Amino acid sequence: MNQGKYVFSQLVKFLPQRVFDRITSNYSGNKSVKHFTCWNQLLCMIFGQLSARESLRDLTTTIEAHQSKSYHLGFGKNITRSNLSKANEKRNYKIFEEFANHLITIAQRKNSNDTFDIKGNIYAFDSSTIDLCLSVFCWAHFRKTKAGIKLHTLFDVNTQIPVFIHITKANIHDVNAMDVIDYEPLAYYIFDRAYVDYQRLYRITKAKAYFVVRAKSNIKFKRMYSNKVDKTTGIKYDQIGKIEGFYTSKDYPKRLRKVKFVDSENGKKLVFLTNNFELSAQDIALLYKQRWQVELFFKWIKQHLKVKTFWGRTENAVRIQINIAIITYCLISIIAKDLKINRSIYEIIQILSASLLDKTPVNELLMKSDYNNVNEQNANQLVFNLF
Repeated sequence: MNQGKYVFSQLVKFLPQRVFDRITSNYSGNKSVKHFTCWNQLLCMIFGQLSARESLRDLTTTIEAHQSKSYHLGFGKNITRSNLSKANEKRNYKIFEEFANHLITIAQRKNSNDTFDIKGNIYAFDSSTIDLCLSVFCWAHFRKTKAGIKLHTLFDVNTQIPVFIHITKANIHDVNAMDVIDYEPLAYYIFDRAYVDYQRLYRITKAKAYFVVRAKSNIKFKRMYSNKVDKTTGIKYDQIGKIEGFYTSKDYPKRLRKVKFVDSENGKKLVFLTNNFELSAQDIALLYKQRWQVELFFKWIKQHLKVKTFWGRTENAVRIQINIAIITYCLISIIAKDLKINRSIYEIIQILSASLLDKTPVNELLMKSDYNNVNEQNANQLVFNLF
């Protein structure tokens, strides 16, 4: 079936083009377009992500060098730095955002598993700041001499897929991003102490979902009673009570659970707040430990996809590039699952980046490669194994 097709063309077949065309039509993305459609734009940008192009000029120069292959790769014709730049600047980023959300749903379904000890959907939420040059990205004002954006990410711990990425200016406080989360009943949401906002946490309780958040040091907590704990496990106390304070008690009027845990490895003392009263105190500590998964995701995507250096200066172009990075991430995870490739996304991208214009069937390419030939760049490199 893939005889004589380029590897990149084989990868594109895993994208639901009809869904993308429907979304494009909803936003009139191809209005007055003769040659370079939104689909052509998407494929060019994915090619740039997979081949690790450093700039828009670098990307278009590479494509122009293989102009005879453009039709078979799905790029269309008349691809220049000018028309790709204009497309990223003018076309509605929501086309790519909605398509990214669609692929996220597919990737979540394909990678769902029940291997974690605590059953149910578990999400870690955090943000990562990307510094930008103020003179170039003046719309993303951060400080007097610096621009920047924040990627607020809700990360599915079980499937290793980002549920969504909310992009704001870097000077927006983290807790504001909690307002865009659509909380699922009975799901677990894990936050760092920057997200201690009792009014917003109470919204999670009203949605019949659970949260685990690290408490601030100045918390005013009135203990009502304590549960028995095994202190050899690192749990120092497990208390049930209420938040004190005139305003905070109104923001969160119901009972809360306060758990203190001491990490045996480094002796660090951590205090958690949760609205879940059924799980053991050890499970609460285990849930919070999963928050580190979103930090690993940030480090991975910054190292292996293009989300730190941008191929356009406008806010629209930046949003398009970040959403296409997520589309690329989900595409690789979907391919890995469908072809039953027992590799990390890092390994797959490393193999594909050097083979996009090869004509080897992609399943053979990923199966027969020697695992020892795909190494991390350094001992601290982080790899996500989806399986």
